[in-house]
Amino acid sequence: MERKRIFAISGVKNSGKTTLICKLLEIFKEKGLKVAVLKHDGHDFEPDVPGTDTYRQLQAGAYGTAVFSAGKYMLVKQQPQISESELVEFFPEADLILLEGFKYSDYPKIEIIRKGNSMMSVCNPERLMAIATNLDAEEKDTLPILEKIPFFELDNAKSIAEFILSDYFH
Repeated sequence: MERKRIFAISGVKNSGKTTLICKLLEIFKEKGLKVAVLKHDGHDFEPDVPGTDTYRQLQAGAYGTAVFSAGKYMLVKQQPQISESELVEFFPEADLILLEGFKYSDYPKIEIIRKGNSMMSVCNPERLMAIATNLDAEEKDTLPILEKIPFFELDNAKSIAEFILSDYFH
């Protein structure tokens, strides 16, 4: 089986990961790619909309629910310790799986360093492929990061998408 193509968009909280991922998704969709996104939430989250039947069923004690239609489904299952590698298996047809976060992981990643939010890299440097930032040239020079890592303008999602596709998929 072909190895899964997984790439992380990492950075500290409120650095712009979701915004960048949404811009990348639009570009990848235009190219005809099927892309899935996995996000880890360090806190517990509400998996359903209050008031729906499935929400009420979970509140009443169901350990899992599923709702589906002709074109999509949503599955909620309470299960301790599921990993992203297990969740990847839910997307066998994906051309690419983007991970939101995972800054300390061994996955290849682009880290967002955003002015006023972070001023240094916090990612595992061994798998850091690039930096996306809105820092000016002088601020970039002060970053204590590995040499030879390319920088991208944070608002240039097209260049970032091309980097992910060309450098990672060849």
